[in-house]
Amino acid sequence: MVTLDSPEAIRAFVGKSATSAPLQIDQSMIDRFADITGDHQWLHVDVERAAQESPYGSTIAHGLLTLSLLPAWYGQCLKFPNRRHGVNYGFDKVRFTGPVKSGAQVHGRFTLVKAEDVAPGGLRCTWNVEVHADGVERPVLVAQWLIQVTH
Repeated sequence: MVTLDSPEAIRAFVGKSATSAPLQIDQSMIDRFADITGDHQWLHVDVERAAQESPYGSTIAHGLLTLSLLPAWYGQCLKFPNRRHGVNYGFDKVRFTGPVKSGAQVHGRFTLVKAEDVAPGGLRCTWNVEVHADGVERPVLVAQWLIQVTH
């Protein structure tokens, strides 16, 4: 856990990274996400068909499921005890660069690339994010995430 308790601490963290603990994305999680979003494409939810027809040999997680895990991982490895609030400002880039097979262990890595003053006591932080699956060389997701914090 990295603690960033002031604007100065955040600025000093530019160029550094924090990595979350791994999380297993199992079929139950994929199915629940499909139910919530209404996206029941067979590649995600039909285990038997995916085993036979998918180029991955199994079902895969929705890309948006993987993306939706970022806030939990962010909160798991980065702590801002003295901020008044933080808001998701959006993404400048999101790419789903590889499949996340059902049963995969995945984790997020957050590298702070910029911290810009935006208002008195406020910083807009630009994070390069990579999601990695165990045993896969390349990241399965890359993103540039903007989060605004106010102290």
